[in-house]
Amino acid sequence: MSAQATPLRDGGRHSSLGSAKLWGVAFGLVQAATPLLFWWLDAATVYAVGTVAIASIYVGFAVADGRPRVIAVESGVALGFVILAAVAITGPPWLLVAGLAGHGLKDLWQHRTHFVANTRWWPPFCMTVDFVVAAIIVIEIAAGLHFR
Repeated sequence: MSAQATPLRDGGRHSSLGSAKLWGVAFGLVQAATPLLFWWLDAATVYAVGTVAIASIYVGFAVADGRPRVIAVESGVALGFVILAAVAITGPPWLLVAGLAGHGLKDLWQHRTHFVANTRWWPPFCMTVDFVVAAIIVIEIAAGLHFR
């Protein structure tokens, strides 16, 4: 049997996670461009709102999971990202990088532990979005882009 005809041992899961990461790159590039869509707002504000939106999605997953402990933990984590994003609006843009990279690490942890049930493809997708946007913000900072 050729290597191409060999069935995946994980039932195709590996290829679907790879696809989730590719979509994550695409969505990350789109999200990194959102300040262009909201030109009347500071880039820091747009990125901060995006960070809050990303972080809050896990609250919905936690509610779908249904376990009170999971809902409480995910709500607390989301609140932490809301506070960091709020400070980043007027603080140094490196806080936006820290927030997105931190959320990407949280996604990696979620993917490894499955703390919230039924999020198989979401963590690799979201982690990729987070890291792509964080990397682009680093490039923007290095290029001297003003965030306010």
